[in-house]
Amino acid sequence: VQLVESGGGLVQPGGSLRLSCVASGFTFSRYTMNWYRQAPGKERELVAAIGSAGSTTYYPDSVKGRFTISRDNAKNTVLLQMNSLKPEDTAVYYCKVRLGGMDYWGKGTLVTVSS
Repeated sequence: VQLVESGGGLVQPGGSLRLSCVASGFTFSRYTMNWYRQAPGKERELVAAIGSAGSTTYYPDSVKGRFTISRDNAKNTVLLQMNSLKPEDTAVYYCKVRLGGMDYWGKGTLVTVSS
């Protein structure tokens, strides 16, 4: 199983970024995919999840209305569109999948929101 995130970077408050996670080593279209983030000194937290068919999504209140998760099962890719970014969104963002009771994580991509 391999998960490779990309798309992070430095953005000003109010700006947008789109993160991408390309998956391999499992049947991507069968599994819920998740985006998490971890800010310095804080615990890792779930920021978005999407069901296998793409019709069911979940967001915590902290990002609802600003972040949108989507997936392309033909390309084994899950995306996270982040709009109206705030300094408190600064974190390393990780892609995660749970297979057979085990969690698999990517290495993460750093998002920094600062003027």
